[in-house]
Amino acid sequence: MKIVLKAAALAALALPLVSCATITRGTNDVFVVETDPIGAKVVTTNGFTCDATPCSFKMPRKSEFQVTITKAGYKTWTGNVTNKVSGGGGAAMAGNVLVGGIIGAAVDGSNGAMLDLVPNPLVVKLEKEE
Repeated sequence: MKIVLKAAALAALALPLVSCATITRGTNDVFVVETDPIGAKVVTTNGFTCDATPCSFKMPRKSEFQVTITKAGYKTWTGNVTNKVSGGGGAAMAGNVLVGGIIGAAVDGSNGAMLDLVPNPLVVKLEKEE
């Protein structure tokens, strides 16, 4: 009987953590860049680069940055990546509020765990130079 009570107490203590976006989603996201044609160089303003697409980067979910894509014979492409509250992040935040996890809600709100990078994947069709 004591084992059952201990298990129930542990489950009750762990319940608020289950809905915490920081634990269920993490603070990083995999950002993917695809181009047509493949093989373009990617440089971001937050310090990430790759020499040939397709490529991916592990980045903080709360990042906002510019992406510049270059390839010989094609026009340079530059665009912005931002973030927004995702469905999964919003659900985890709602779980924090419902279960009374004010600390979890504050942590999720400050570290970006409830966000997703957008657009992701970034898909760019490069235009030929004239």
